[in-house]
Amino acid sequence: MKGNGTTRDGEKNVVNARVKPHPQHQGVYQAILTEGATRLATRNLITGKNVYGERLVLSKGVEYRIWDAFRSKLAAAILKGLKNVPIKSGHRVLYLGAASGTTASHVSDLVEEKGHVYCVEFASRSIRELVNNVCSHRSNMSPLLEDARFPNKYAMFIPRKVDIVYCDVAQPEQAKILADNADCFLKASGWTMLAVKAQSIDVTMEPSEVYKQEISVLRKRGFSVDELIHLEPYDKAHAMILAKR
Repeated sequence: MKGNGTTRDGEKNVVNARVKPHPQHQGVYQAILTEGATRLATRNLITGKNVYGERLVLSKGVEYRIWDAFRSKLAAAILKGLKNVPIKSGHRVLYLGAASGTTASHVSDLVEEKGHVYCVEFASRSIRELVNNVCSHRSNMSPLLEDARFPNKYAMFIPRKVDIVYCDVAQPEQAKILADNADCFLKASGWTMLAVKAQSIDVTMEPSEVYKQEISVLRKRGFSVDELIHLEPYDKAHAMILAKR
């Protein structure tokens, strides 16, 4: 171990725990903490560094990062019964709406050194935090200050087709944005994951109707929808859609 994990204010944050592989998802772990609670975790790609104040735990000489489902829609989807996490070691992921890098950093852990995460984010403040707190320490991440609605503007920075397009944008037409990017960057038979924020699409509609609308858009664009996972109580009026072409 290269050093102690620290929170952003410098507080030491490494504890011992019993960690075991998740019974269903490759690269995801379950950490049994000293107080008896079980939490999701990923193996820390950069030992001694955390990202958003998450706890670092040590088990048999290996360091893991606790994955907070109240801060990450992907973690929430796993806890709510997502059957398939298509993000594997060595994969290339296009992450739309990476924000300050909370979930994107765990995706970085999942794809490991041989994979890569292309992080598209439009907000300048968020991209600064992404660069300073995450990408500067992780060579398998590339930050892109771009608008996900216009994939052609950043196509030059993504030289090869990706295995997964992950979309978490707070904009209308979320499914369209995902599909447009998939048209440009997703390899044949690749997977997509769409974190639907119902209130960003239409605050007057019931969330369940918004989810149906976004699924309809994806199907019209040639996707087969495998799973729809509601994310309450971790995120209100949110759902995760897993789809494949």
